[in-house]
Amino acid sequence: MLKKIFFIASILVVVFGLRMAKAEEPNLKMLRKQMLIAIDKSKTTDSLYNNLNGIKEKSGIVNGFIGGLLALKAKHAWNPYLKLKYLNRSEKVFKQALIDDPHNIEIRFMRFSVEHNVPSILGFNKDLAADTDDIIAQLGKKNYGSADKELTIQIIKFLLHSKRCTPAQSQALNKHLTELT
Repeated sequence: MLKKIFFIASILVVVFGLRMAKAEEPNLKMLRKQMLIAIDKSKTTDSLYNNLNGIKEKSGIVNGFIGGLLALKAKHAWNPYLKLKYLNRSEKVFKQALIDDPHNIEIRFMRFSVEHNVPSILGFNKDLAADTDDIIAQLGKKNYGSADKELTIQIIKFLLHSKRCTPAQSQALNKHLTELT
């Protein structure tokens, strides 16, 4: 009898734990909108960072957003030491996010966007080519990961306007853009 109760209690704990873990996964559409606001508002950046960093079991996409938020904290910081500290942490978190989800175009796009916007003299631009290549490869496979159609189109447009793509890459991106619109 005691074994049955223990077994049922164990199952309930596992089921309840899985539901709680799923409840911690943020709404990506809402999170994307908040990230756009965070670009210009340090309070939004700090709030989002604290909320996401409080998640115990972080998925690759959550770590990707945390990496982006650390880069925004660097943007908002006035102290040069803190700027570099946040950028270094951002780079490490992006690496972890891509270990967890290596072909997620949204994570790769966030890292590309950060590296594109950070002055090249700081040396935080070594993954631009790899991210571009993988994004284009995943678009070719129609593997959009966590990105919806609207975001996928924005990613393609950003890559094209970045002027960091080869002519062949630009041609492939334009083809994918035509297919999506």
